[in-house]
Amino acid sequence: MNDLDFLRTPEGRALLDEVRDTDPAQELAVATRLRRTHPAPLVSAALGQARLRQRAVAKFGAADAGRMFFTPNGVEQSTRASVAAYRAERLHGLGVRSVADLCCGIGGDAIALARAGIRVLAVDRDPLTCEAARANADALGLADLIEVREADVTEVGTAPYDAVFVDPARRGGRGRIFDPEAYSPPLSWAVAAARTASRAAALKVAPGIPHEAVPADAEAEWISDGGDVKEAVLWFGAGAAPGAVRATLLPGPRTLPGTGLPDPEARTPGRYLYEPDGAVVRAHLVAEVAAQVGGGLLDATIAYVTADELRPTPYATAYEITDRMPFNVKKLKALLREREVGTLTVKKRGSAVEPEELRKKVRPQGPNAATVFLTRVAGAPTMLIGHPAR
Repeated sequence: MNDLDFLRTPEGRALLDEVRDTDPAQELAVATRLRRTHPAPLVSAALGQARLRQRAVAKFGAADAGRMFFTPNGVEQSTRASVAAYRAERLHGLGVRSVADLCCGIGGDAIALARAGIRVLAVDRDPLTCEAARANADALGLADLIEVREADVTEVGTAPYDAVFVDPARRGGRGRIFDPEAYSPPLSWAVAAARTASRAAALKVAPGIPHEAVPADAEAEWISDGGDVKEAVLWFGAGAAPGAVRATLLPGPRTLPGTGLPDPEARTPGRYLYEPDGAVVRAHLVAEVAAQVGGGLLDATIAYVTADELRPTPYATAYEITDRMPFNVKKLKALLREREVGTLTVKKRGSAVEPEELRKKVRPQGPNAATVFLTRVAGAPTMLIGHPAR
């Protein structure tokens, strides 16, 4: 039997409960104790699954992660639950009631779709991955809505389904894959499959996808969760505006549509600096944020917006700037000592300096906090010091 077979037996489930909160530093001692009364392979499998479940909490939440079954690749590559739920609700809102989920992995998106009341065919070619997807559908009470099929996605007919969702593999033996045509399956195949969907289709792609690689008949959406960019999605069919771009921020959701504004001009730094959300930057919508706050760019090549007034926007974090100086570590250290800054946040765009290296050099000490931006102003390396605007 493989690990999942072991772990789904009564003995395996009981052992999983016992090792659930094992501290990684105590694994050897726990394993030694448990192997006196349990088979060694089962103990190893349970401890390995406990580690994966602990890692999965960040994506799935403690309640679901504590019941689900994972593979190492499944934890790494699965969609964050909040992002999957947002996408599932959008599909449900388009009238989609059945989806062919191609390259389903351990079933993260299938679970979100099923919870939205959508019937799912979940397809993957890896036997262990499919077994994990089936186990997860069963563990979460969704087996009636999720059919898992082990198959090559390029050989699966999707005509009976309202929509198609494709999540191509973007990792290979050497790490991340940046060329969309090197995805498995290639982006061109996924686009062709999306165009055959009877109602709608969504393709999950890397957030770094070049804009020129987005098909003209697709709407491109970049999604962040809690300020971290998670993915881009290409939408086809119902509800999609061909050629449109948008940035969606979770939780919320809050969506900023592109309006075709030209790049804002660079200007002298004002009292406030706005740091656009990463999804806004990836979607090339910094101009829309600049228009909202009445600002311009610090530098023509840097995605920092500066303005004279504070105009809160959900699409950027505002900072009040108190000091501006050319890049100089000694002067920064002296300023921080004078201000008694012990908590220093370092942000950078357009600078080769690493934040941790700078912290070590300035050695902040004191009860106060500050943020320093390492960037360029009119092409010159510059430091801007301030704090979150209130």
